[in-house]
Amino acid sequence: MSLPSPEPQQIPVVVLAGFLGSGKTTLLNHLLHRSGGSRIGAIVNDFGAIEIDAMAVAGALGDSTVSLGNGCLCCAVDASELDQYLERLAEPSLGIDVIVIEASGLAEPQELVRMVLASELPGIVYGGLVEVVDAAEFDDTRSRHPEIDRHLALADLVVVNKLDRAADGERVLGLVRSLVDRAAVVPASYGRIDPEFLFDCRPSEERIGQLSFDDLHEHGTDDHAEHLHSTYDSLSFVSEEPLDPRRLMEFLDSRPEGLYRIKGYVDFGPYDVHNRYAVHAVGRFLRFYPEPWPAGGERLTQLVLIGSGIDAPALDKELDACRSDTPHADERGMWGVLRYVRNPEEDQAEPA
Repeated sequence: MSLPSPEPQQIPVVVLAGFLGSGKTTLLNHLLHRSGGSRIGAIVNDFGAIEIDAMAVAGALGDSTVSLGNGCLCCAVDASELDQYLERLAEPSLGIDVIVIEASGLAEPQELVRMVLASELPGIVYGGLVEVVDAAEFDDTRSRHPEIDRHLALADLVVVNKLDRAADGERVLGLVRSLVDRAAVVPASYGRIDPEFLFDCRPSEERIGQLSFDDLHEHGTDDHAEHLHSTYDSLSFVSEEPLDPRRLMEFLDSRPEGLYRIKGYVDFGPYDVHNRYAVHAVGRFLRFYPEPWPAGGERLTQLVLIGSGIDAPALDKELDACRSDTPHADERGMWGVLRYVRNPEEDQAEPA
């Protein structure tokens, strides 16, 4: 069995979609304020010649902004052109940790996701489709744009925004949850969601040199904003025993509604004694990255699961059942895992 070579660290690319007025730019600006030291690059796509949304975030991002005006991103560029913009933001000198594509309110999310998945850049990875909806106007929006049902079914994370303005927020939340396909549904006001849903927040003190955007604003924080953040549920799992690849794939294939992100490292023991496998799952998307074990380090499986409304004890029990003490590897045991390892010749990873 031939095992793939390790790949460099990936930058997640998050597609931020939603109809006009849903609050996408407000959410992006919130993420910029609360990035925890992480550096965000953005591709901002306005429909119209005056790029209002781009101006709203350009001061925060500077050279980390790519602005595309007077056209819908999914119609204005193809996958190779998008790669040019992503490559510019993935330039190591910028130190970008996550890229957010803020689509116009008229964009087709499926096409944007397709273009990101079709990227040939080794340094980026799909970070999920986030669909923002306006709770106060949801019924009217759905009446004018019935395609919103299809958009919600494609989403990995749905932010039900402006709940503070909705007269019947719980009904809207229930309706949205009935329209999604295993996506996490997060209530929000003023676009305030926890950034950990989307990316790992780095402590600001890790940054040397140029200030991150939240460094500039840390003294001007509105304390009232904190309790408006939507909290997330998380689970940390550590095992000194290797995991059985077949059992782990069964767990991943059946991961429950609301479980948005899985990240960490897996030890498959005798199935690959040379490598640990970094795992990146967002929504239904899954990918593994083999990399050599650090010299002299302890061989552990370390996973973090993040979601909304997940049953952490039940998930912990399911992962515990994936442990294996077998000294020998079944030559076919890794087939399921290897399906989600990126092949340099052809990207084989698909949403699971």
